[in-house]
Order: sequence, then C-alpha cells, then structure tokens
Amino acid sequence: MSITYLDAIREAQARALRDDPRVFIYGQDVGAFGGAFKATKNLAREFPGRVLDAPISEDAIVGLAVGAAIEGMRPIIEMQFADFSTTGFNQIVNQAATLYWRTNVPCPITLRLPVGGTSGSGPFHSQCMEAVYAHYPGLIVLTPATVEDAYSMLLEAVALDDPVIFCEHKLLYRHLKAEQLPGEALPVGRARIAREGRDLTMVAYSAMVHEALEAARELSAEGWEIEVVDLRSVKPLDTDTVVASVARTGRLLCVGEAWPWGGVTAEIVSRVSSEGYGLLDAPPQRLNARDTPVPYHPNLWAAHRPTARSVAAAARNLLRQ
Repeated sequence: MSITYLDAIREAQARALRDDPRVFIYGQDVGAFGGAFKATKNLAREFPGRVLDAPISEDAIVGLAVGAAIEGMRPIIEMQFADFSTTGFNQIVNQAATLYWRTNVPCPITLRLPVGGTSGSGPFHSQCMEAVYAHYPGLIVLTPATVEDAYSMLLEAVALDDPVIFCEHKLLYRHLKAEQLPGEALPVGRARIAREGRDLTMVAYSAMVHEALEAARELSAEGWEIEVVDLRSVKPLDTDTVVASVARTGRLLCVGEAWPWGGVTAEIVSRVSSEGYGLLDAPPQRLNARDTPVPYHPNLWAAHRPTARSVAAAARNLLRQ
C-alpha cells in the first residue's frame, strides 16, 4: 500500500503525539473535522484532549502556542493556508522568533503552513511564504519535497527547541507517493542530491524539485546531464552542497515557485556568486513565478509558475552560454 505525502504528515503527527506527552495539535477544524486537508484525520479520536480546535484568529492561535511552549509544551499549529499566517505575523516574528534571544527560554513550536498553488486556488490560497519567514533570525524554515522528508522532517521539527515554519506543498498532498516511511533521514539543514549530473546544477525545493527532475529527464534525452539539488530546508541553507555541485558542473539555475524579488533563489545566486565565483562557467540564473498575484484561471496559473517545460527552456539557454 502506497503512502502519500499527506499520509506521511498525518503519521508523523500521530507518532509525535504518541511519543511525547508534551505535544498537542491546535488549529482551525483540526479536531472532529480532521483539518482542511485531512492532515489530522482521526487524530482527535485517537488522542482525546490533545487535538484542539481553535477560533478563527491566527494571531490568537500562535499566541497560545508561544505561551504553551514557554510552559514546557511542544505545540504543532496548523494554519489552514500559509497565506493566512500573515494574520499571526506579529506573534511569529516578534514573539516566537525572538523569545530565546530575549529570555533564554526555548520556543519549540511547529507551524505547519500549506503552501503553493493548485489549479483555481487564486491569490489568497496559493502563496509561498518561505522567504518571508527565512528573513527573520530565530526561525527554522523547512520545505520538504518528498514523502520521506514530509515524515522525518516534521518529526525533527517537533523535537527542535526552535520555532519551525514547516512549508508543506498542497500540490504534493495526494499526488506524491512512496512505498514506506523512512527509518533514517538526512538532518535538517542538509541538502540532497536528487539527481547526479555533469553539465548544469539545478537547485530547487518543495514542489519545484519535481519540475526540475522532469526537466532534467527531458534534457537527458538531448545529451545533457543535469544535477538536481533538493534544498530540503531554506533556513538553514546548505550552501556547501550547492557550491560543491556547481564545482562539478560549472553552471547554476535556481528554481522557485515564490516571487523573484528577495527570494530564496536570489539568496542562492548571491551566495554562489560570492563564495564560488571562480567555479562558474556562465552567469548564474534563476527562474521564479511571475511577479504578480497568483491568478485564478488554471491556464493563467500554469503560465504563472515555473513548469518542467519552462525550466528546461531556461536550462537550454544557460547551457548555450
């Protein structure tokens, strides 16, 4: 029986609840309803009193989590959509992120943010928030791209003493499957070589890893061997693995679903340019979503975000340089 990305998230939460009495889940409709995407389905029944419905106030939800963490609990917070987390932005960046620095008291909260677009979702339910939160010291920002990482990284997030922004991509929930859950995994902060290559390095994260891999398979038929690096986490960022890959290939293309201005792809290009400039055989490039709000219409949405086709086209241009 195959396990979906969504199943992995649910199983990780069940294990965290089972293994640690300090863990509880809090969010809108996470109880009997099982969450907007069913990521907490049946958990309220299995763990009575520890999967709690919250009012429609992200500000209050995160505030409660910070207070509970101060008192020794380890809350998992579900935001129905990453976009809505901005309503709790003050609590996240001014309270949770700074708590240890201000008071020497840890703030072990995990905020699950369903990120990214799906067909017809539009501007209020499709945003990628990783770069916004990665800007703030004190926050860990994770972007799992596989079923295995969705499981192992969520468990590690709950175990960390820092506040964690866990960016789980909605498009992967039911489309991505694996045969089993992992026994071992790379630690947070380590990137993964998803595909080895010699001609160009593609760095991607979250759902864009799969667009990059599909583009790499297309280019392989043309004689190009593309190395794909899955960042896994954007804060901390594994610069060493990225630079080592560029040392092998001489070219860099960064792919992200978020908007381009001040994003993760810009950070990677900046780091490689400053730390590995002599390794580059061509100027590093990046490919992001269009710099507009996310459109509703499926055709416009497909043109708004990077796809395997546009990634392959960008790679071909870079390979010619």
